[in-house]
Amino acid sequence: MKPNKHKASHTAEREFGGALGATCIPVFLPLTVLYLLSVCRSPAASVLQWPPPLTPAAQLWDPLAAVVIVSWITLQSFLYLLPIGKVSEGLVLRDGSRLKYPINGFHALSITAALLIVCVCLGMPLGYLFELILPLAVCAIGLSYLLSMYLYIRSFWAPQHALSLGGNTGNPLYDFYMGRELNPRIGDFDLKYFCELRPGLIGWVVINLGMLMKEVELRDSPSLAMLLVNSFQLLYVTDALWNEEAVLTTMDIVHDGFGFMLAFGDLAWVPFTYGLQAMFLVVHPQSLSTLGAAGIILLNGIGYFIFRKSNSQKNQFRRDPTHKSVQHLETIATATGKRLLVSGWWGFVRHPNYLGDLLMALAWSLPCGTSHILPYFYVIYFTVLLIHREARDEKQCRAKYGLAWDTYCRRVPYRIIPFVY
Repeated sequence: MKPNKHKASHTAEREFGGALGATCIPVFLPLTVLYLLSVCRSPAASVLQWPPPLTPAAQLWDPLAAVVIVSWITLQSFLYLLPIGKVSEGLVLRDGSRLKYPINGFHALSITAALLIVCVCLGMPLGYLFELILPLAVCAIGLSYLLSMYLYIRSFWAPQHALSLGGNTGNPLYDFYMGRELNPRIGDFDLKYFCELRPGLIGWVVINLGMLMKEVELRDSPSLAMLLVNSFQLLYVTDALWNEEAVLTTMDIVHDGFGFMLAFGDLAWVPFTYGLQAMFLVVHPQSLSTLGAAGIILLNGIGYFIFRKSNSQKNQFRRDPTHKSVQHLETIATATGKRLLVSGWWGFVRHPNYLGDLLMALAWSLPCGTSHILPYFYVIYFTVLLIHREARDEKQCRAKYGLAWDTYCRRVPYRIIPFVY
């Protein structure tokens, strides 16, 4: 079978700095992950210390880490294929078809949790993840590169309608980064959908649990700060998997191809940088007052309330605009036949879910105190990410809805933070 010679979309607008960004990001972001992990384990935990606390190359590799990564991907793949939960259809593709997706991520999380409890009861030293974290990150980064190369090569055999509009420019480096194929599958196994919420997201909370167990080894019991970080982030991951069906309408699934950007983000960036707070607390324990803990819990609760309520309202409106919970909301008609919400949560700001996300991100960092900037890396990074994502949304919505979008922006002037931005 010969590869299809697709005509590249040379006129497509390039994102993330174009070819230069696509060349630099796959080099510098993996190095950033390893640097942050090294700094987090160092006594000073200063991102600006000189000389930087570089880990010797010999400590970056451990065959056990490779075994753990392969076993983890195998386990999550097996759970993905289990015939449990419902099957949902994605949005209509360019050829008029709709792909089917298993909605069993919460089942995978629950089974994984049960297996972990059994393993810990049998004496598995889960706290050893702290010592193994750098080799694990190296293996996850290596897997991201291998998967991305496979995805790029196989995309040349994909039909034209299966390609991503933004990742088929003809520039190999840019297309490798963005992803040429929109929904690469092996049989019914959707590679992008699997990676989006399974190995990295569930792996994130497993690593957090390992950090908690390491703290128990060192100090006989977990600290309040460690319990808060683990609880907050477990809630976030559980929510994502409980509402897994909602991911089928997100930009990652609908718009972006599956290339290095998503593969690395899902498999390496998320599990090894989103949980830096727990790792920081192993080396740098913090004491929290009852009042301080209560304030942080309240902040996370407010953020989660805004995040969940706004997302639920949007998802319900997309599924059934006549449902009693959303039928009273004011909308604007568009030329596409769809309607834009201009009341409720989506009349408050254009992205209320992003506001909730940022409040939760801050709550995850506050248990680590204010003496170091490193635990706040996530909230700083996430602020930049959401502003960039909002700009991408803005551009796509303006192109899609035209004058209706301009009307919406006048009705809802603030993007994420009321009266600020």
